Amino acid sequence: MRKRTIGTDPRTRREVSVLSLGAMLFGTLTDEATSFAVLDRYVEAGGTFIDTANNYAYWQDDSQGGISEEVIGRWRASRGITDEVVIATKLGARPKAPGTGFIENGEGLSAKVIRSSSEASRKRLGVDKLDLLYAHIEDTEVPLAETVHAFGELVNEGTVGLLGVSNHWSWRVERARNIAAAAGLPGYEVLQYGHTYLRRRGDWPGLLNQDGDQAAVQGDLITYLKESPELTLVAYSPLLGGGYVRADKPLGPSFDHAGTPARLAALDTVAKQTGATRNQVVLAWLLGGDLPTVPLVGASSVAQLNESLAALDLELTADQRFLLDTAR
Repeated sequence: MRKRTIGTDPRTRREVSVLSLGAMLFGTLTDEATSFAVLDRYVEAGGTFIDTANNYAYWQDDSQGGISEEVIGRWRASRGITDEVVIATKLGARPKAPGTGFIENGEGLSAKVIRSSSEASRKRLGVDKLDLLYAHIEDTEVPLAETVHAFGELVNEGTVGLLGVSNHWSWRVERARNIAAAAGLPGYEVLQYGHTYLRRRGDWPGLLNQDGDQAAVQGDLITYLKESPELTLVAYSPLLGGGYVRADKPLGPSFDHAGTPARLAALDTVAKQTGATRNQVVLAWLLGGDLPTVPLVGASSVAQLNESLAALDLELTADQRFLLDTAR
C-alpha cells in the first residue's frame, strides 16, 4: 500500500498508509472476532493507520465508550504489534456518565480532561505513547489557550506524538495553531472531517451549532488546507455509511440539493467506464485529487474492507476526474 507522511517535525512525524481504517464499531456492533479479522486483513494489505476514539461506541451499549480502544489494545497485544502501526485516537466527546451523550454531557477539552483522558486511552490501547491524538469536538466553554497548552505539554512530555483536530470551525483551528506557535508549542497538524464526493449543504445545522455543520468540509476549509501543505486532511465517512450503494441508507437532508443528482450521475458514468463500484470511485477520487486526502473507511467484514482496498488500484483518467470535478 502506498504511504504518505503526516506531521512535519522529524521527532514526531510518521509515515502512514494512504487508506486509514476506522474502528468505531469494533467491540460493539462488530464483534471482537470479526474486528480482529478486519484488522488482520488491513495490516496484511499494508495498512498502517488505524483510527478510534475514547467514546466509541457509547451509543451502542449505553456506556461511556472505550470499547473500541480496548479491542485494538487486545489485538495489538495478541499480534505483537508495536510502532509499525500508527493508532490515532480522540478525546473531548466522551460522555461524563453512562446513558448520556456528548451533546449535553461531553467531557470537553479542559487541561484536566485532556491529561486524564489521554492517560486512560493509553491504558486501554496498551501503549506508552499515543501516536496521534485529536481534539474530537469543539469546547467553547474552555479557553482555547488552555486546550492548546494542555495538548502541547503532552507532546513535550513524550506521551503523545502528533496532534490533530476534528469537527472544528476552520477559524478556530487557525487560532489554535497561532496560539501554539506563539507559545513555542506543537500544534494541530492532522485535520479530520466528514468529507466525500457529494457536497454537503453548508447551511444545514450541525450537532453542536445551529449556524452550520462544523464536521463538514466546506470551501473555507478546502482553501485553508490547499494553502497549508504541512497539514493533512483525514476524511471520515467517505462512503456515507453505505449511502452510495444501499437504498435503505438515505443520504439525509444535508445532501438534499440540486447538485447531488448531477454528481451521482457523474459517479455512475465513471463507475460504468471503469467497472468499479460507486464506493471505489469515491475513494479513488479522494486519493488522487488536488487536495491530498486520507480516506478513513469503516468495515464490518473482511469483504467490505476488500472492496475499499481494491480502490487503491483504480486510477481515474484526466477526463474522468474532470467529469467528476465539474458535475454540479
